[in-house]
Amino acid sequence: MGSFARRHGERKSAQNEPGITRREALALAACGLVAAASGMARAASPQGQLIWGVHISLAPTWFDPAETSGIITPFMVMYALHDAMVKPMPGQPLAPSLAEAWSASEDGLSYEFVVRQGARFHNGDPVTADDVKFSFERYKGTSHDLMKERVLAVETPDPQHVRFQLKEPWPDFPTFYGSATGAGWIVPKKYIEKVGDEGYKKAPIGAGPYKFVSFTPGVELVFEANEQYWRKAPSVKRLVFKVIPDEATRLAALKGGEVDIVYSIRGELAEELQRTPGLTLKPAVVQGPLWLYFPEQWDAKSPWHDERVRLAASLAIDRKSINEALTLGYSRLPNSIIPDTFEFFWQPPAAAYDPAKAKELLAEAGYPKGFDAGDYYCDSSYANVGEAVLDYLQAAGIRVRLRPIERAAFIKGYAEKSLKNIIQGGSGAFGNAATRLEAFVVKGGTFVYGNYPDIDGLFQQQAVEMDRKRREAILHKIQELVYGRSIYAPIWQLAFINGVGPRVGESGFGLMAGFPYTAPYEDITIKGT
Repeated sequence: MGSFARRHGERKSAQNEPGITRREALALAACGLVAAASGMARAASPQGQLIWGVHISLAPTWFDPAETSGIITPFMVMYALHDAMVKPMPGQPLAPSLAEAWSASEDGLSYEFVVRQGARFHNGDPVTADDVKFSFERYKGTSHDLMKERVLAVETPDPQHVRFQLKEPWPDFPTFYGSATGAGWIVPKKYIEKVGDEGYKKAPIGAGPYKFVSFTPGVELVFEANEQYWRKAPSVKRLVFKVIPDEATRLAALKGGEVDIVYSIRGELAEELQRTPGLTLKPAVVQGPLWLYFPEQWDAKSPWHDERVRLAASLAIDRKSINEALTLGYSRLPNSIIPDTFEFFWQPPAAAYDPAKAKELLAEAGYPKGFDAGDYYCDSSYANVGEAVLDYLQAAGIRVRLRPIERAAFIKGYAEKSLKNIIQGGSGAFGNAATRLEAFVVKGGTFVYGNYPDIDGLFQQQAVEMDRKRREAILHKIQELVYGRSIYAPIWQLAFINGVGPRVGESGFGLMAGFPYTAPYEDITIKGT
């Protein structure tokens, strides 16, 4: 690290076991680099093509890490096209990637990253510290305000070193930077300054294992292997993501050999997939709770302002039956918007199904005959969940109209606060309890319509608390308040059920804990190649 390290004193490793020295960390990283390079030299050239049947219409906004929203969908594209300084990988919540190594100062006020020697963008330009700084400074996605408020400066003393200076200790900086947002996913500064933001979406260049070839809106997205990828050359030459919104059509395409992998097959179709010779069902319980949000609960004139009405909506839903019908019972019911696998998760009491109590609460709130609750907005790919929930709400007297919206437009409306009445939301984004609360509960969050000052205050306390046990206690208290006030009515933690055809060797499903899609793409294989 040279004079840069000496200027800033001794540091502790942020990705290795306690007690390992910085020199040892760098040596280990160098060994990893040599091994990766050796592996690339031995690897055969990428062969063949795999085709995905994708359940949503892909959007150009997901090609640019700067616009990453608080959902997991952009990472389906980013793990192919882009690379990050550190990112979740198999067996590692934050693996050094475009950073050979990274470390934190003892006082928690700075983080240093060593840019990987030899890492290049798809146009041949080297990845440098200037690209890392540029990527952070142009980031405008989820948690943008929070990160910009807490980072004092980004220093680039030379092309291989980056230092983030914080205004105060922030133990969650690596989580926000490395997994919960797109701020640590690196884009080429010179190229974007040449073509502009809109030009970049039309012809994106990244540093990931696959290069952008073409995009036809509503039809398909095509990638080609980047044989110079630092980790290893991909095995599959070409990836094609075909947009097939209809579930039955996706399954038919898989059965007919038109596609090799399909996302999101549920209910009777999942059972059919399971019975079909040559096809493999791939269910994965992901870090993706689904919930009802009541954005008008802060409006004193709205029925949703009354906590009894929100609780009634929750009690009206038979989650167990919906789970068995749509995800074959694979989904989990932790009754929280925080995944039960996340650090600092607090387990609420089990969700109850009590339609009689729901009607009683509505009557107590002044709605003995129920009320017209207006539109029920949802991502169209989960409209069947909405239909099931709607039936239960209406049986209790909460009359709603289903309004499914294509995912990109739905997320845009949700983030811009233009959706009303009831929102069926969800998120499979990486992170921990704090990152999820920041995006969906705390004032200023991307998907937060209103806030509670006591919760905001507690969130600020935990953000700078360096003692893990005290921090956990604060985050548990926040989650307890979210539950107690019925800010949300959680539905389930999604079991994302997918299908794989006979040509696929390693599908990539399940390699990364909690991740719903196939990744890492460079690990995916075709049988016999």
